Amino acid sequence: MGVDGSDGTEEPGWDVDPEDEQGVAVVAALGRQLKVWREEAGMRAAEFGAAIQYGEDQVRKVEAGKRIPRPEYLDRADRVLKAGGKISAMKADLEQVRYPKRIRDLKQREAKAVEIGAYNNHNIHGLLQTEGYARALFRTMRPAYTADEMERMVAARMARQTIFQKSPGPTLSIVQEEVTLRRPIGGTMVLRRQLEHLLEVVQLPNIEFQVMPTSREDHAGMLGLIQFLKFGDGTAVGRADGVFQGRPVSDPKQLHLLELRYGIIRAQALTPRESKAFIEELLGET
Repeated sequence: MGVDGSDGTEEPGWDVDPEDEQGVAVVAALGRQLKVWREEAGMRAAEFGAAIQYGEDQVRKVEAGKRIPRPEYLDRADRVLKAGGKISAMKADLEQVRYPKRIRDLKQREAKAVEIGAYNNHNIHGLLQTEGYARALFRTMRPAYTADEMERMVAARMARQTIFQKSPGPTLSIVQEEVTLRRPIGGTMVLRRQLEHLLEVVQLPNIEFQVMPTSREDHAGMLGLIQFLKFGDGTAVGRADGVFQGRPVSDPKQLHLLELRYGIIRAQALTPRESKAFIEELLGET
């Protein structure tokens, strides 16, 4: 039996969020084009599905704009329908809507940012997570994600990390609470790989990574996480637990308060050099 629980064929992708107007429009247009290609090739849905290793019901859902197909679905369709790369080229449009809208929006903002700052107190920052850690973290969510939702969330989190491929990349300043580096989300081996990944990432020249020791008596971050993004035009957006109802703010006075608190947190944390040594020591203990 396949991952779609039916006939051994593969799962084509993710359900379309009906509230995501952009996503609905893009996927509907793509589905119509795929149906035209298939019909012009003289193939029935069942025949086409068998050729690309997907069930007939799944093919019809994609063509009806109810499912967001995976990139490999389009590549297989391109080969079977002899489209000469024209169907595979649709992946560029698909990339814009394959993730949940709120994550797409966050990814776009992070891509535009020249500076990213964050204090995290429950889990390792998403931009620094390994796929294994992200998957294990999403498994802890309640109500639980479906397998389909899980794959989509993990893929979206990994896609955000493309900002490390930018040159020059944004300045990234992150303070992690010590407990986030000790909690074995996913088990010991997942944590070890995560710590190894951190040691690789913190050596990048545009990253300042600091650890907030649990033993600190004075701690300006007790209200919870802080996040902010700064852009090249001088604007910025930020949010923090415990103030402004946790909503994103862009007013300079409100942002000043967040940066003031974040600056104190950074001063109270270990230095980047000390933090790297701390991770190395922790990895030796894990």
